[in-house]
Amino acid sequence: MNVAVLTRVSKESQSYERQISDLNDYADSKGYDVIGEFNEKITGAAKNEDRIALKELIALTENEKLDKILIWELSRLGRNTLEVLKSLELFHSKGISLYVLNYNIETLNEDGSVNAMAQMMVTMLAEFSRTERVAIQQRLASGYRKHIDSGGKVGRHKGVGMSNKELLEKHKDVVKYLNKNRSIREISTLVSKSTRTVQKVKKALVTNI
Repeated sequence: MNVAVLTRVSKESQSYERQISDLNDYADSKGYDVIGEFNEKITGAAKNEDRIALKELIALTENEKLDKILIWELSRLGRNTLEVLKSLELFHSKGISLYVLNYNIETLNEDGSVNAMAQMMVTMLAEFSRTERVAIQQRLASGYRKHIDSGGKVGRHKGVGMSNKELLEKHKDVVKYLNKNRSIREISTLVSKSTRTVQKVKKALVTNI
């Protein structure tokens, strides 16, 4: 049976090695052939068309016989309920089952029919994941406002700056995509950083050339 592994982390500083290891161990235990491994560092809220690894996985399904896609947990497929369900519909249309390791969920039955209970669980888990992300954003925004209201300062102290070299070193992920001629907005989505930050890095990169 041919399977592919899909992993995701949100930040450049994070590692997906544990996901890769656990999923490959599972595949080995079942005697599956892993014919593709797709790893990405991008926010779970990104749209499918902005996710390079996911698009490469979809391209694999067009050219190779694939039976299952293995993910560590559902939020690794995304934290946007609509995008997760779009991916699932695409996989099912090709007869590909999605396996979620932490819940031991298999979305297609052995005869290729949709597992209704698994489908319901995936929908619920995707919505829980989306809600969790919104709650985190709200807590961060609330803490930020309280900090400002109590007289707290944000940003760098006056007169303290970062050299172009330091800026480029800090934002290597942005530099990588700039060198690939990706747009400001696209890079912002891919690395989960503001367009303002991407523009600053681009200016520093041009200055250093």
